[in-house]
Amino acid sequence: MGDAFIRHIELLGYEKRFFPSQHYVYMFLVKWNDLSEKVVYRRFTEIYEFHKALKEMFPIESGDINIENRIIPHLPAPKWFDGQRSTENRQGTLAEYCYTLINLPHKISRCLHVVNFFKVRHDDMNPVTDSQIKKPEVFLLPKDSKKNPTDITGPIVLQTYRAIADYEKSSTSEMSLKAGDMVDVVEKSENGWWFCQLKNKRGWVPAAYLEPMDGPDESEEQEPNYAGEAYMVWKSYTAVEEDELTLKEGDTIEVIHKLLDGWWVIRKDETTGYYPSMYLQKAGEVNTSVKSEQRNRSAPPRRSTIRNVKSIHKQGRKQISQETYRRNSKKYIQNQRNMRGNSQNKTNVIIEKNEPEGNKPKAQPAVPPRPSKDLILNRCTESTRKKIL
Repeated sequence: MGDAFIRHIELLGYEKRFFPSQHYVYMFLVKWNDLSEKVVYRRFTEIYEFHKALKEMFPIESGDINIENRIIPHLPAPKWFDGQRSTENRQGTLAEYCYTLINLPHKISRCLHVVNFFKVRHDDMNPVTDSQIKKPEVFLLPKDSKKNPTDITGPIVLQTYRAIADYEKSSTSEMSLKAGDMVDVVEKSENGWWFCQLKNKRGWVPAAYLEPMDGPDESEEQEPNYAGEAYMVWKSYTAVEEDELTLKEGDTIEVIHKLLDGWWVIRKDETTGYYPSMYLQKAGEVNTSVKSEQRNRSAPPRRSTIRNVKSIHKQGRKQISQETYRRNSKKYIQNQRNMRGNSQNKTNVIIEKNEPEGNKPKAQPAVPPRPSKDLILNRCTESTRKKIL
C-alpha cells in the first residue's frame, strides 16, 4: 500500500476551551486515502506556524522568488490577542485555505509536512480536561453554509443523549458506549452514524443506541411521504430481517420515510421495506467521493436488533409497522391512478362532445316538389312556358 495522503479537509467549527486556561481550537474533519475519517483539533497559532514552514519548504510556489508564481494560499498572522470574535471571523478564510491546500500539486499537498500536521494526536482523542471546570463550548459551521464559508453560526448548545445499551466500537473512528452513558451529539449524519463526545472521548456512534432525554420519540423525525422521492441504489444489500429489502446496484426506488437511525423505508414497485440510507443516492446526483468511501463501511445497526435495551422512558418509541407503510402506500398509488383515470375520462368526454359537430354528415337539402303545369303557365317567364307547350 502506498504512502498515506489526505483527500479532503473540512472545517467543522471551533471549540472554546477553559483548561488549562481559556483558549480556542478549530475542529477539522480529515479524510484520508484509506477511506478513514478523523477529527483533529488545532490552535490557530499552530496552523500559522505550519503555514510559515510550508512556505519555506516551497519558496517558488509561495511567491518568495516571483510573486506571480505563488500558488500557496495566503493566511493572515494571528493577532496579539485572539478572542472569540477573531476566531469566528477567521473561519471563512481558514475553510478556503484548507480547500486550496489539498488541491495544490501533490508534491505540496501530499508532502510529509502536511500529512504529519493533520495526523491524529493523542490529545485529539483524549483532550486534557478537568471535571471541575466548565465543559468546552462548541460552535459549528452550518452545513448549508459550506458553499459560503463566511456564514458562521453563533454558539450552539449540543443535544445530550443517553446510551440505551452497551456498544463496542468496530473501528478506531468509533466510540464505545456503556448503557446509561450521557453523550453530547456534535453531528447527526443522515446515514445513522452520529459524531459524539463523552467527557474526554470523541467518535462515531450508531444513532440507534441513543435516546433523547425528554421522551422516547425524536422531535426531528420526519413524517412519511407516500409520494416518495426518487433515489438510486449505488451499493447492493441483502436483507437480513424480514422487513428489509434486497436490492442490486443500479435499482431505482422511492424513499417514503427518512428515519434518523439511517434505515429508511423505501418502495420498489408496490413493495415497501427498510434499506440502509448510506447505500442510496438521490436520482440524478453524481456519485461523490463521500459516497465512494462509504462502500467499505458497514451500515449502522438497527434499533430492533439491539439486545438488553435499558431505557429511562416508560413508553416505547412510536413505530409504524411495515403493514401500515404498505397499506398507506398502496392507497396512495391507487388514488393517483384513480385521479389520472378520472382526468383521462374527462378529456375523452370533451372530445366526444366536440366530435359530432365536426364529424356529423351534413344534412342534404330537401328536393322541392315539381310545380304543376298551371302554376308554371301563370308564374313563369315566356321561355319557360314555351317548354311545356
